[in-house]
Amino acid sequence: MDKTVFVRCGGYGSREVRTALDVMLNRLGGVAGFISPGENVLLKPNLLSASAPEECITTHPEVVRAVARIVLDAGAKPFIADSPGIDRFTDVSRRTGMEAVARDLGIPCVELDDPVPLPPAEGAVFRKVEVSRLALSADKIINIPKLKTHAQMMMTLGVKNLFGAVFSQRKAQWHYNVGLRRESFADLHLDIARGLAPCLTILDGVIGMEGRGPSNGSPRGFGLMAASTDPLDMDFRVCSLLRVPLDGFPLYRAARARGLVESGTFWDAPGLPEDFTIDAIELPELDALHLLPPFLNVLGKRFLTSRPFQDRERCVRCGKCVKICPADAMELTDGGDVLIDYGRCIRCYCCQEVCPADAILFSKGLLLRTLELIRR
Repeated sequence: MDKTVFVRCGGYGSREVRTALDVMLNRLGGVAGFISPGENVLLKPNLLSASAPEECITTHPEVVRAVARIVLDAGAKPFIADSPGIDRFTDVSRRTGMEAVARDLGIPCVELDDPVPLPPAEGAVFRKVEVSRLALSADKIINIPKLKTHAQMMMTLGVKNLFGAVFSQRKAQWHYNVGLRRESFADLHLDIARGLAPCLTILDGVIGMEGRGPSNGSPRGFGLMAASTDPLDMDFRVCSLLRVPLDGFPLYRAARARGLVESGTFWDAPGLPEDFTIDAIELPELDALHLLPPFLNVLGKRFLTSRPFQDRERCVRCGKCVKICPADAMELTDGGDVLIDYGRCIRCYCCQEVCPADAILFSKGLLLRTLELIRR
């Protein structure tokens, strides 16, 4: 039986989404193979920020609604939960439509807080990771990510969505801890995903995001959904379908280094017709820091990497970039200027991720500009 299956889905109508889910779950053996009556089931969407569904930053509420109904039909007890990066959970749940879904279905919608140690999975790189007690105590987890690009990690799909089980303030600390080391950050994502072990991952790829994701890219219709028993397998099949170069994907490199995947095994998209084609996704530009040996990281950060800077015309002076910065390298002056201490900046791009106005831009570093000249 396939680990991952795909289906076409052209819109967010309730009947269309439910039909797509039923088709995929039947191909995976039926929902009874994953959920038992009476179980508490965490539905973990991507709730990055207080954004309306049409902005395509968060998982669409109709996908979460359909999954919740399937769980209820199975006699289990679903609840919707996440830990947003910076916005208040009450604002996030209201703006994203999750509050309305929970109210309509009579189920909880709560924040993932109260961090507790995550028992490390076999081969874990990070031995001291804390996640929400609610995530760890749930009988089952259904992971419901959004198909998006990511300015730091290239793509955010099934595996990275589970980083949301880390409580808000702890996310910034992890960004600071790993700094420029994208493969280390990917190792953290792998450890969390393997530790939480969702029974299902269901991807909202009806309308996703490309370009400067995860919040300031361009919405794009992909017209598909995916369901998987293995989020790693799903992520790499989605990347192959969208012609993302796996060798440049930090998660793939980290998984290969740990012997979790083999090359050349992700080109099939089970469930999609053979004539299904889709144009390559527009990816964000990442500095090729993996080309440098680790002892040059300090040099690379100072002289070779891209630097964030404020676009004053777009900036709305909300201060979210300053608040989220894990290195405390940003300051908003009384005059509205965002000052950045580049010696402290760790190039985690959290500022860009949370900016509601797409007002954090990047000057290309010397390494990236040199590589572009070589490619020409």
